[in-house]
Amino acid sequence: MTHTHAPWAGHATEELARAGYRRGGARAAVIELLDGQGCALSAFEIEAALADAGARTVGRASVYRILEELEALGLVTRLDLGQGLARFEPARSEGHHHHMICRRCGDVLPFEDAGLERSIERLSRHSSFAVDDHDVVLRGVCVACR
Repeated sequence: MTHTHAPWAGHATEELARAGYRRGGARAAVIELLDGQGCALSAFEIEAALADAGARTVGRASVYRILEELEALGLVTRLDLGQGLARFEPARSEGHHHHMICRRCGDVLPFEDAGLERSIERLSRHSSFAVDDHDVVLRGVCVACR
């Protein structure tokens, strides 16, 4: 899946500044990392990716704090996968996708389906329930684990 998202990092940085947060190296590193992702990451994965990229050490507590700030401002979407595991991804106005999760290895794969989106819109039109947001999570076994 190719990702051609509008720059989210600049928007996130502006919104944080507007909310009174000062710029910081750890916050900038997390925002930059998330901006380049095609799908959701856990705090542990963010911490590891930053370390692998040679970014100065950003501790897990800082990652969680930054993710909480971003979530409070509606800048990231939290994906709760059960068993206490959550992943986070930029809240973008375009490129809406859903997730497939491997029960064996825990890999999370994004997917898009225009037919599914049309079905959800149709359901909203023909029911007394106005759907304003949704996320679909499919659980199964990935190709590598089969």
